Amino acid sequence: MMNFKMAHTEIHVLDLDASLNFYERALGLVPVREKGPEDGSWKLVFLGNDSSDHLLELTWNRGRVEPYNQGGRDIHLAFEVDDIDAAHKLHESMSCIVKENPSMGIYFIEDPDGFYIEIVPAR
Repeated sequence: MMNFKMAHTEIHVLDLDASLNFYERALGLVPVREKGPEDGSWKLVFLGNDSSDHLLELTWNRGRVEPYNQGGRDIHLAFEVDDIDAAHKLHESMSCIVKENPSMGIYFIEDPDGFYIEIVPAR
């Protein structure tokens, strides 16, 4: 039987610098590698941290101004956090919380391109 391991999740971004700043501040993700052609027409930046091997791939295309369809609000990433109260305060200060479900103990933040990210407490 073959073994499959999740490697990365890809999303498109319009403003790479804004996205890099958001993901580092909001989730502690930093670039671990990048690639793209010498002409700079596109760039892939893989973000990660020491908490997981799974990477987030940001894809940027020069000249793109139309917002990307990221799959609607049903498609999202989820991040587990060991201090949900501190995370909530951080995200509140960033004004990026878009939906809360106190009965489930979760909430959602939105990146600069409108992509939803679920924040869940460590279980």
